Formats: sequence, C-alpha cells, structure tokens
Amino acid sequence: QVHLVESGGGSVQVGGSLRLSCVASGYDRSDFVMGWFRQLPGKEREGVASIDLQGPSYAHFVKGRFTISKDNTKNTVYLQMNSLETGDTAIYYCAADLRTYVPSPLSSDMYHNWGQGTQVTVSP
Repeated sequence: QVHLVESGGGSVQVGGSLRLSCVASGYDRSDFVMGWFRQLPGKEREGVASIDLQGPSYAHFVKGRFTISKDNTKNTVYLQMNSLETGDTAIYYCAADLRTYVPSPLSSDMYHNWGQGTQVTVSP
C-alpha cells in the first residue's frame, strides 16, 4: 500500500499557473506508475496525466499546457499546470500503482492507491 498526499491546489485566474505535488510513502521502491486525475463537478473522474518507465501520457485536453514529472529521489510526482482555463476547475487526485507499467495509464481502473484530492479553482 502506498500513502499519497497532494498539495499545491488553490485559486487562480484564467491563464494562470499552479503546480501540484504528490508525495508517496510506505513503499520501498520508487519506479512505480503515478498519475493525476480530476473530477469536475457532477462528472466522472478522468485521467489527466501519468508517468511510468516508458514516459508521460497526457489527456488530449491538457496537452501542451500541463507537464507531469517525477522525482524518484523524493518519491514525488508533480503536475505543472499552465494556461489554466475555467474548465480545469476540479478536484485533482494523485494516484499510484505498484507496477512499473500499466496498459491504460489514464484509466482510473489501473490504480489502487489514491490521495485525498486537492481543489483547483480557475476563475474568469
């Protein structure tokens, strides 16, 4: 089991930036898959970005605006979010799976460990 703690959410205006962080603990390796998901009000949770040994994957709606990165020395995954839009307003969740690769990295079914979520609000 991996314990995940997110931070970095907040409120910004359209066009602004935020960086989310997620620290993983409770596992003695760092090469597992980690990802970011979000849940918009009244919507299903959706994959935003993930990273594994093969590199990053992004949802089409964040390509070019968001960047996922991972610092294995700190067991931390980051989500740099630029050019934020009102449609990005959501609760953002960090997720992890102990495998080094998953076949559908943006599918929530692939992940068995979740953080509590952090709110991101983008205002006009």
